[in-house]
Amino acid sequence: MLDVAALPESPWPTGDWEALANRAAEAAIRQTPFAEWLGWPTVIEIAVRLTSDEEVRTLNHQYRDKDKPTNVLSFPMVQPDLLETVTQNSDDGEVILGDIVLAHGVCAAEAAEREIGVADHATHLIVHGVLHLLGYDHMGDAEAEAMEEMERAALDQLGLHDPYPVRED
Repeated sequence: MLDVAALPESPWPTGDWEALANRAAEAAIRQTPFAEWLGWPTVIEIAVRLTSDEEVRTLNHQYRDKDKPTNVLSFPMVQPDLLETVTQNSDDGEVILGDIVLAHGVCAAEAAEREIGVADHATHLIVHGVLHLLGYDHMGDAEAEAMEEMERAALDQLGLHDPYPVRED
């Protein structure tokens, strides 16, 4: 079972961020080998914090040594190689998968640049963040392509845009 808590802070507008975050996280998980978790009695917990660029800049500097805001940060609580073991052997029936943090100004600017709504772009960023919590990355070309395909599939399932332009080789 999936439990996603959305924590919107200023300057994020009011909205049903909890429902949006739940739909995005579930769609992301469905694109992975971990899709079966959604039917398990174990509670898989994810926190999504919607905050300011300044707060994300601080976290990015503190944890990644980059002194600038970024669109999304992910903080996994379980090492990827332990995901299956932890979820099957949870003592209390709960697993904290991790935290995702989105920067409002960066998200809004990227949405405007792509000519899409902020909520749609936030959905994409949450999908992206959940995949990071599950151990996926985009450091190499093959990893990036695999992760992008999962993101495309999740967003398509949600009836949203393809976030990646077609590459001309």
